[in-house]
Amino acid sequence: MTVLICGSFAFDTIMLFPDRFKHHILPEQVHILNVSFLVPQMRREFGGCAGNIAYSLQMLGGDVLPMGTVGEDFAAYAKWMDRWGVRRDHVTVVPGTFTAQAFITTDLDDNQITAFHPGAMGYAHLNSVSQAGPVSLGIVSPDGRDGMLLHAQQFASAGIPFIFDPGQGMPMFGRPELDAFLEQATYLSVNDYECKLFQERTGASLRELAARVDGLVLTKGGEGSEIHSKGKTHVIPAAKAQRIADPTGCGDAYRAGLLYGISRGMDWETTGRIAALMGAIKIEHHGTQNHRVDPGEFSDRFRREFGYAF
Repeated sequence: MTVLICGSFAFDTIMLFPDRFKHHILPEQVHILNVSFLVPQMRREFGGCAGNIAYSLQMLGGDVLPMGTVGEDFAAYAKWMDRWGVRRDHVTVVPGTFTAQAFITTDLDDNQITAFHPGAMGYAHLNSVSQAGPVSLGIVSPDGRDGMLLHAQQFASAGIPFIFDPGQGMPMFGRPELDAFLEQATYLSVNDYECKLFQERTGASLRELAARVDGLVLTKGGEGSEIHSKGKTHVIPAAKAQRIADPTGCGDAYRAGLLYGISRGMDWETTGRIAALMGAIKIEHHGTQNHRVDPGEFSDRFRREFGYAF
């Protein structure tokens, strides 16, 4: 079952400031703020929701097809995708643009200052679901606003079940758009904060939101997750991580697990646990695409973690 992943590709430049921002920012002078931070440690990661989800789903052995728009600077990322066998058929280079980029500076208190340039992501609407050929399942993850709206409509019109994953794209939409997404989507995936915001903007309770889709997936970090479907709540425990390195991208790894289970017709209990274990494996590594998953080893770890085989 081919899974079409609509979303962003991005470069994440992560810098560590070996001090505390508060030592260099004077509260009474913020109206004329002019500061510079020396960052001796820096790394560049491949990211973006479509890229992250596709990478993890490919590792699990899924039939994955990512779709997104990128800039003329995408060559290194393209080489990385080729290395891991992730298809680029529908990764569209937009001339005269940069790939979306996040520049993140973190201090010793884990405070962060981030600058984000959307670049080619704003042209996501240039891609069409119909271009991907026959697909059986999809996801609309954070991307350009017009692209997210268009791809949801196209999935629905084609009768292709899909997950709506608003993520950090939530602020772009008001009640009319969120209601439309719910009418079109088969599944909704949100974390606890996003769920509260979704309820506030739509005026709907959790139960009412869940009633509008076949499955509402609510992730709660270290507390595990819940999957609400057909009036029943499946409580999914968090999988044990061997170490906590970096939570960035755990949600994307979790969604890859969801897509893997759904695409194979697995029940929610097993699908949720596959997703939880993918999140745990990701959190053990820095960056969003530096974890490795061998399907056989994953199955063994799943059995040890949850007491049964899938």
